[in-house]
Amino acid sequence: MEKLITKLPSKVRRVVIGVFGGVVLLAGIVMIPYPGPGWAVVFVGLAVLAQEFPWAQRLLDKAKGRYGVWQDWLRRQAGWVKALFWVATAVLVIITIWLLNGYGLINDWLHLGQDWVRSPLFTGV
Repeated sequence: MEKLITKLPSKVRRVVIGVFGGVVLLAGIVMIPYPGPGWAVVFVGLAVLAQEFPWAQRLLDKAKGRYGVWQDWLRRQAGWVKALFWVATAVLVIITIWLLNGYGLINDWLHLGQDWVRSPLFTGV
């Protein structure tokens, strides 16, 4: 794949890397508050962008440093602080599933008749 990219004209390569890296970066940013690889995806997106954009390399270096500082800070905190972050993450996931009508779909599939679980975003669906 790298050979294919390097054979492209420089302006086309810059656009391809910019669009692909930008999409990966945005996906990672959306994923940050959820359990899983949010920060890893952000770092991958920045690494892709850094192939053509010096600002992305500077941001990648700074973000990796800040992430390490954040991890060290969280590691030093009391158990209740760590638990608070886990609870906040769980609440965010539950609200997201509700807003995306995940509970409404289960309600429909299992014929539970619990209309209150439907998302307000999918009322006419």
